[in-house]
Amino acid sequence: MAHTSGNGPLFAPSGKHDGTRDDSGPAPLASRMRPRSFDEFVGQEHIVGRGRVLRRSIEADTLPSIVLWGPPGTGKTTLARIVARTTRSHFAPMSAVTAGVADLRRVIDEARKRRSFSRQRTILFIDEIHRFNKAQQDAILPYVEDGTVTFIGATTENPSFEVISPLLSRARTFKLEPLSEDHLRVILSRAAEDSERGLGEMSVRVDDAAMDELAAVASGDARIALNALELAAGALEPNESGIRKITADAVREAMQSRTLLYDRAGDQHYDLISALHKSLRDSDPDGGLYWLGRMIEAGEDPLYVARRLVRFASEDVGMADPNALVVAMAAQQAVHFVGLPEANLALAQAAVYLATAPKSNSLYTSYTAVQEDIRKGPNEPVPLHLRNPVTGLMRRFDYGKGYKYAHDYEGHVVEQEHLPPGLRGKRYYSPSDQGYEREVSERLEGWKRSSGSSPEEQSGHGDSLD
Repeated sequence: MAHTSGNGPLFAPSGKHDGTRDDSGPAPLASRMRPRSFDEFVGQEHIVGRGRVLRRSIEADTLPSIVLWGPPGTGKTTLARIVARTTRSHFAPMSAVTAGVADLRRVIDEARKRRSFSRQRTILFIDEIHRFNKAQQDAILPYVEDGTVTFIGATTENPSFEVISPLLSRARTFKLEPLSEDHLRVILSRAAEDSERGLGEMSVRVDDAAMDELAAVASGDARIALNALELAAGALEPNESGIRKITADAVREAMQSRTLLYDRAGDQHYDLISALHKSLRDSDPDGGLYWLGRMIEAGEDPLYVARRLVRFASEDVGMADPNALVVAMAAQQAVHFVGLPEANLALAQAAVYLATAPKSNSLYTSYTAVQEDIRKGPNEPVPLHLRNPVTGLMRRFDYGKGYKYAHDYEGHVVEQEHLPPGLRGKRYYSPSDQGYEREVSERLEGWKRSSGSSPEEQSGHGDSLD
């Protein structure tokens, strides 16, 4: 299919190539330094490196509709623009934050005309596609299917949950990763040296410590790194030689605090709590403290973290250390009582206690088996001997008959069936050999060995005891 070159410029809102805007001065450094080709693109070698399937399909002009999934500042929009430039397609960008179905219809009408008169393909790029609701995403489908547009969606959220299945099935998903610090150093060095689009005319010199600080503070986001570089450069006066020397202190002064990548309602929320849970389960207090800190310092609701620690205390520690639940609940109460930042140490104390406690999931597996039997099995009545005969009529119908009162037996233990007939003999709880549960296991085994030596049934006690 032949294409013409009517594609507009690929950076700066005004469409200019000189990095300026029509109404408000120069575009930000991150916009001016946006890569224009694969030769300038840094990172994501796993999908656009030479010989990779996405790179091959772009260069062969056989690209299907795609979804680009990754954190902010990793190149999703840039990659979409490079696709349009490489394939000489018209680039029609939309933001799902501000656009609606009416805007989509306008783009589709223009794409139809472009296809009919110039045979030029239109790439419909929708940034933050997860912000479109189901109806809005449905509206894209017919035009992807009939080839009116090639769809490229960009999202920071997991497409499995945020993009409708029909659209996802018609597009191939590629996952972009946070840029490494080495990648960021390359990007920053180019920006500092580039006299056309970067800071080269300002005679900027970035020392090694400052470069390390910029690469670290960005958390894999090129936009943050470039914005920080521009801010630091703009805050400095040139020295007697006309050079603006950027140091680590200048970067810290410009940034004030490190930007933490976190979304309380998105993947970061679930990824970090998963990392916390697994670190505690693996008895690693260092990992537990780190992921706890990442969540709290990024602004996570401390009560959410406390709830997860309480759950962990029963699910993964359980009877191996019954005090784990006490400690977790104490941390939850501390959050209620004093709030943050004071309560962060209470949460840290609970996390370390849980990480270093003996582990057992016997309670979890036991209760899961109970849930399964309740869901699948019949709703059997309580056996008569376990029912409390509070009236004479109940006694006539054998309520409480044959009940053995444990306190009348040696060791205050008695052997009798407590499950309904359909589950007679079923064992749900199997204690492990960890921590306190080892003692529980030995106690249960001892009771089992001594069963059968009980005195005669004491018949009167079931009348008044639950």
